Amino acid sequence: MRFQIKHENAGRLRVKILQRSPMTMAQADELELALSRVPGVQKVTVHDQTAGAIILYREGRERILDALAHYAWGDVGDADLSLQTHSRKLNRYYTEKLVFKVFRRTLRKLFLPAPLRRIYTCVRSLPYLWRGLRCLWRRQLHVELLDALSIGISLARGDFGTAGSVRFLLEVGDLLDEWTHKKSVDDFARTMSLNIDQVWVRTDDETEVLLPITQVQAGDRVVVRVGGVVPLDGVIDSGEVMVNQASLTGESVPVPKRAGMTIYAGTVVEEGECVLRVEQQPGDTRYDKIVAMIEASEKLKSSVEQRASYLADRLVPYTLLGSGMTYLLTRNTVRALSVLMVDFSCALKLAMPLAVLSAMREAGNYGMTVKGGKFLEAIAHADTVVFDKTGTLTHACPQVVSIVPFGGNDENEMLRVAACLEEHFPHSMANAVVRAARERGLEHEEMHTQVEYIVAHGIRSTVNGKSALIGSHHFVFEDEGVKIPRGEKRVFNNLPDQYSHLYLAIGGKLAAVICIADPLRAEAREVIEELHRLGVKHTVMLTGDSERTAAAIAREVGVDEYRSEVLPEDKAAYVEQARAKGRTVIMIGDGINDSPALSAANVGVAIADGAAIAREIADVTISASDLRELIKLRQIAAALMHRIHRNYRFVIGFNGSLIALGALGVLPPATSAMLHNGSTIAVSVQSMTNLI
Repeated sequence: MRFQIKHENAGRLRVKILQRSPMTMAQADELELALSRVPGVQKVTVHDQTAGAIILYREGRERILDALAHYAWGDVGDADLSLQTHSRKLNRYYTEKLVFKVFRRTLRKLFLPAPLRRIYTCVRSLPYLWRGLRCLWRRQLHVELLDALSIGISLARGDFGTAGSVRFLLEVGDLLDEWTHKKSVDDFARTMSLNIDQVWVRTDDETEVLLPITQVQAGDRVVVRVGGVVPLDGVIDSGEVMVNQASLTGESVPVPKRAGMTIYAGTVVEEGECVLRVEQQPGDTRYDKIVAMIEASEKLKSSVEQRASYLADRLVPYTLLGSGMTYLLTRNTVRALSVLMVDFSCALKLAMPLAVLSAMREAGNYGMTVKGGKFLEAIAHADTVVFDKTGTLTHACPQVVSIVPFGGNDENEMLRVAACLEEHFPHSMANAVVRAARERGLEHEEMHTQVEYIVAHGIRSTVNGKSALIGSHHFVFEDEGVKIPRGEKRVFNNLPDQYSHLYLAIGGKLAAVICIADPLRAEAREVIEELHRLGVKHTVMLTGDSERTAAAIAREVGVDEYRSEVLPEDKAAYVEQARAKGRTVIMIGDGINDSPALSAANVGVAIADGAAIAREIADVTISASDLRELIKLRQIAAALMHRIHRNYRFVIGFNGSLIALGALGVLPPATSAMLHNGSTIAVSVQSMTNLI
């Protein structure tokens, strides 16, 4: 691919794609997805109309340029793009619709003769008049009635300009409402997939066939290899694997799975290969059941934008009453019309969606994705924040905490031997050992004979003529019969329970125990303290870990309450109980196991590098790099609610003043309408500015 660097500074590249034909939206989506997969890239925005790309990155400038230079259209599959394309099309459609609406209105006012403009205004006003008549028929005093009266009386008086302005502002408000709603629906629709379209199925003659997942039947045997996502619930038919279930159970350490054991959709095979026998049809998995829970609870949530419409409806009778009282007291039709010409609905219906869209855009600038104003409202009012532990308060990345040597061995030497063995079979715990040796500057050249790897158990080899083993307690002590050195049983019994243990044995005796933990995020305690300062009264940690581990983490991070050894349904139940007590709850998690609780909360917040289902169905997504984004999120939400309340006060106060001046005869109807429309534009423009 040919491209040109147009501008560059630290961590940011702006390039132009050079090609003969204009870039299509599909190509823009494809390039955006491809570049986002380059290591070190933080955010990519591709503009199809200008064939330009803006790339924000942490590192790897040359790698990004190389990826651009060698990229060819079509390298990203259609399946990968299937969930990517709708949002751009949707935004393009409504952006163009809004621009063309303003453009056409300008052209009409400049070039269309006055008689034709009047006819056009009358025709376009008919739907609003019909809605008003329908309200009267149903004996309802809603904003639609006031809209119809404003437009109808203006038309009856021959004030077509005012009628057209009111109608135009109402159309723009309706368009923004529709845009916001469809964007939220689109965000939710893109969550209903594990992004697995095809699987390898092993036939009766032991050959493998690639089939669409929709064609897989209960009883079929599906092959899952190292690094693969388990596509369906099933029982392992053959093979042994180490499975990362952090997205499902919250466990930070991979667990062994052997023949006859159940394996769940959405988990990841870190080591080995297995054949699973499918138990249920696609759509019947545990994953899909969680999705069903989310769909059901979505119907129970409210929206901040609805408050504006509700308030506008509540003010309708007072506006009508004011107009009627003015006429009864003054017998002056012009004064009564001046009151009626000033309604509250235009400003309320237009400014509130704009304020919400502006807040969502501003959150996006900080790396957060918010799927609707209703969630920002709940965040601003939240008094309880519930954290999952693994991957949320911690990094879900095992790390060596300490090495406990036995038999007089040197700590560094034991770590060197362990790293030498583990580097051959990298998985998360092995990577932690190798990384710890590298951080200590320990070189671990080959010092052993051929390495034998026993899946889900450990490693067997020979070092300096002595047998060497590293692995689990079961493998080292029960299978291999390793002995603890004499006089060190007490040290062994006092190993810290809150850590995972990797056992190293040399010559049939325990040589060292490597303690591995899932490290707490450095900013976790600071974030919880700041949330308290911002008005959050109660912080809670929920985890599947043991009581001892949970208590230690809770003390370190400073939460008000914690629950240990909880299941996914327990998390959701806790959130529901908190809401039943009248609390407004934010739930923060990163795994499939957190999804029911994310949905049960007033606001579900997912970590960006967590499980796809948690990330995509959550109401808000924050980046994995820093939990401080929660603070920004709370600040933006609080500022949005302050702006909305200020808008309420301004709209009611200013338009109320116009009503009073109109009733006193100070302002004629045309001036009232002009000031009313001008104030609507002013409050709308102000609502589009940054909040913090």
